[in-house]
Amino acid sequence: MGYDVHVTRKELWCDEDGPEISLEEWKDYVAKDPDIEPDAENPSHENYVLKIGPDQWPMWWTAGEICAKNPDEVVVEKFLVIARALGAKVQGDDGETYEG
Repeated sequence: MGYDVHVTRKELWCDEDGPEISLEEWKDYVAKDPDIEPDAENPSHENYVLKIGPDQWPMWWTAGEICAKNPDEVVVEKFLVIARALGAKVQGDDGETYEG
């Protein structure tokens, strides 16, 4: 079991209704961010890898949001950058909002 962090526009990331980040918006963002690449180990238009220094972190688009499992502080900081660019916020599984 793990703990996910979400880049979301919804009031609560798990709400069924609310504004979403479209896959097209996400792909447009990814095309401009040199730290994010398609995940070669899990090829799909939804799966990516965040590369920071020697480390890489799986992340994925699903149901109108971007997620990462058990992220460290560096990944959360990058998610804050992504959220600002997409007009969204960073929220944990328990509904807490991260700010930077």
